[in-house]
Amino acid sequence: MRKATHPARSGSNPDRMGSTVLSLRIDGELHDRLRRRAAKRGMSVQDYVLRTLIRDDFDERFEASVDETEKFYGVN
Repeated sequence: MRKATHPARSGSNPDRMGSTVLSLRIDGELHDRLRRRAAKRGMSVQDYVLRTLIRDDFDERFEASVDETEKFYGVN
């Protein structure tokens, strides 16, 4: 993976950055599950999550889950 850069420090255009930082808060139980799954594959939690997100079908699964959520809440 490439090193994340901060646009204000690197002088680069944020629209053209090669990478960026995503920070998220998850509960301890979920982190433990992710850590165990990553360890089985010899990966860090960050690498495991990233690999899961870039799977070919992620966009389709994400769109389907958004559609189902919108249906559930009655969003048009």
